[in-house]
Amino acid sequence: MTIHTIGIDIGSGAVKSVLFRLEDGKPPQWLAKRCERIRRRDPMSLAQEGYDAVMAEAGLAANDVDYTATTGEGENVKFATGHFYSMTTHARGGVFLQPGISAVVDVGALNGRAIYVDERGKVLSYKMTSQCASGSGQFLENIARYLGVAVEEIGGLSQSSKNPEKVSSICAVLAETDVINMVSRGIATPDILKGIHLSMASRIVKLLKVTGIKTGSALVTGGLALDTGLMAAISEEMVNEKVSVTATSHPDSIYAGAIGAALWGGYRHQKLQDLQSRVAA
Repeated sequence: MTIHTIGIDIGSGAVKSVLFRLEDGKPPQWLAKRCERIRRRDPMSLAQEGYDAVMAEAGLAANDVDYTATTGEGENVKFATGHFYSMTTHARGGVFLQPGISAVVDVGALNGRAIYVDERGKVLSYKMTSQCASGSGQFLENIARYLGVAVEEIGGLSQSSKNPEKVSSICAVLAETDVINMVSRGIATPDILKGIHLSMASRIVKLLKVTGIKTGSALVTGGLALDTGLMAAISEEMVNEKVSVTATSHPDSIYAGAIGAALWGGYRHQKLQDLQSRVAA
């Protein structure tokens, strides 16, 4: 049996779409992907655009797709077949991207979470940040904009810091006030960024500890997975907190939720087909 599935992950900052081919006895084949930053655009329209784009890239028509699964904020996508909770999709997508991991750390635009998983991507335990957004991608983007720094420059500048000024406030509003005060005191931009990274990393590592993971590797997913400054800060905090876990990233980490949705969608479709066959027999 050959199945084509689409996964669409609507996050707070971007809409990610992927298309997979699943065949009996073969590993899943990733055929197409699309990521669009929302930037005040309608997420539902972007979901449709992503759906159309991945089908066009794979050379498929709508009737070639057996299951369209959404996750994140995508439960209202009208053309979807089903919706999956984002905790399970990030876990499954993380294991697909990096087999053998023990945890997934999703650092999104508005919050973060640590997910302890087994080798199949089953969620064993998890912990999320509070509603405050000071450990999120959107907060870091706001600070970068205030400092006049491009998002692409954040990682390199942070790693060049000689004397990081750690941000202690857990509230995004107060943390931004801390940064304004730092600028007025003449604190260098690299030191401010490294301080923010260390603050974010400290919360991420504490989340991991609460899940119960003690060894192995944790894949960072979400938009900040490619922030080299944050990844370096997480590694530092692992040492400081005496956590024997290695933090890693993947070039396609941002697609983890969409991947998991597509794979779970394929699994559900197969189960439904099996059930219908048994009923018909």
